[in-house]
Amino acid sequence: MSNAPRYSGTVQTVLDVLDAGLDPDRLLLRDAVRDLLADLRSRAPGRSVEVRVPPYGAIQCIEGPRHTRGTPPNVVETDPITWLEIATGRKSWHEAVTAGKIRASGVRADLSPYLPL
Repeated sequence: MSNAPRYSGTVQTVLDVLDAGLDPDRLLLRDAVRDLLADLRSRAPGRSVEVRVPPYGAIQCIEGPRHTRGTPPNVVETDPITWLEIATGRKSWHEAVTAGKIRASGVRADLSPYLPL
């Protein structure tokens, strides 16, 4: 039996499709992104950081000062494939930031303590 983590059926399906060198179905990719965002929100509850994965989802998470209006002071934004890679540990936070795949602003916008999920 493999020691590799298994994720929800949707996330695992998208990972398998990516491993095969194929492009995942848009709806499956959307659902996988949302599953992993929900997982992050449950593991790091709060409203001080907004995590955006356009066009599929955005959440607020991590304890701290609550954001209520306008652009929040702590924002993380990335594309869906990069989100899957960092959320599942296939790529580290640092690798993705260094490669310019993540835009993070604000003092709380480092998700590395919470990843991989």
